[in-house]
Formats: sequence, structure tokens, C-alpha cells
Amino acid sequence: MNKVPVLDEVKSYFDKRIQEHGASPRGSDWNSDVSQNIRFDQLLKVIQEKNEFSILDFGCGYGALADYLAEQEVQFTYYGYDLLESAIDVAKKAHAGKENRHFSSSEETLPVCDYVVASGIFNFRGNESFEAWTDYAVKVLHSFDKLSKKGFSSNFLTKYSDSERMRDDLYYADPLFIFDYCKKNFSRNVALLHDYEVYDFTIVVRK
Repeated sequence: MNKVPVLDEVKSYFDKRIQEHGASPRGSDWNSDVSQNIRFDQLLKVIQEKNEFSILDFGCGYGALADYLAEQEVQFTYYGYDLLESAIDVAKKAHAGKENRHFSSSEETLPVCDYVVASGIFNFRGNESFEAWTDYAVKVLHSFDKLSKKGFSSNFLTKYSDSERMRDDLYYADPLFIFDYCKKNFSRNVALLHDYEVYDFTIVVRK
């Protein structure tokens, strides 16, 4: 396996967005609330029970998923992690006084939760090669497996995007490779969701 990429370029890319746009979809490099919520709907399909659950939002940005969950009227304890300290600072301010919401920029302190979800964390690869970023994505998926009791989900930009709109600094994953890897390494119960109106796909792993 190749060396794990240095994430300084990623941190700089997203720091610029959170500084410019704050607690908003554009602050997490999404175009709108609509596209952000479409992705949340897909990610949350990993959750099957109606009882209270714990969830780790890996790469949480300003914590929009916590508010989205609250609108669904479900009982949850939310943990938001982001390697960007500026994003965590914005999240803590945006969610001040709200119960059962915890934010951290330290991966070492993260608890094992019922579910792990990740939205958009693999999209920007900067100058890293496709191969190196694929190795990195696989490594992080293994972290999701260790941090989740019942399952995890993540989205990726798809290699089936329109070629004229694809950018050289973004990572367009092969959905069939990701599905096959998860099926062979994590669970028999894996779903590939590639039928919603944005240019990405979601992988759902249920244990």
C-alpha cells in the first residue's frame, strides 16, 4: 500500500471555505441545502432501528447533519469529528446549548458508535494521484469499520460523472471497486446507491 497522503492541502482547501462561508453548505463545499440533504438521506439509510442510537459524523464540517437528524425527530447522540480545527470551532458555536452533540478535531479520542457516516471527505485530492488517494480511502474505510458497531456509510464522487465537468483535483471513485472491497472486507450486507440526482454514489455497510 502506498504512503498515506499528507492532508495539509485538503485542510487548506476546506479552511478557506469555512472561513469564507461559515456554517452553511458552501462552508463545506456543497452547492446548496438541497444537494447536501439529498446526500444525508442516502447516508442515513444505514440506520435501520427506530430506537435511540449513537452516530459519528466523520468529517462533520459545521455539523449540519446533527440539525438534519433533529428535524427527523429521532433520538440520537451525535459525535462530530473534523481534522480542521476551524470547522470544529464553527460547529461548537453553531450548536452551543444543544444536547447530545459533541465535537472534536482529535481522531484519537473518538468513541465507538452505533453508526459512522461521512459526506464529501474523499472528494478533494489536490495533487495526490488517483492510486494514492484510493489507498487512503480504503484505509479510512477500515477506520469506519473499527469505529462502528452496526454499520457505516460514505459517499464518493463517481467516475461516471460527465467528463466535461470533471476536475483534475477531485477524486472520482470507481463504485464497483468500492462495493467489491467493502463486500470482501467488511460485511455481507453492502448496498451501492447510485440512483439519486447528484454526481456521486453512497456505499452502505450494515453489520
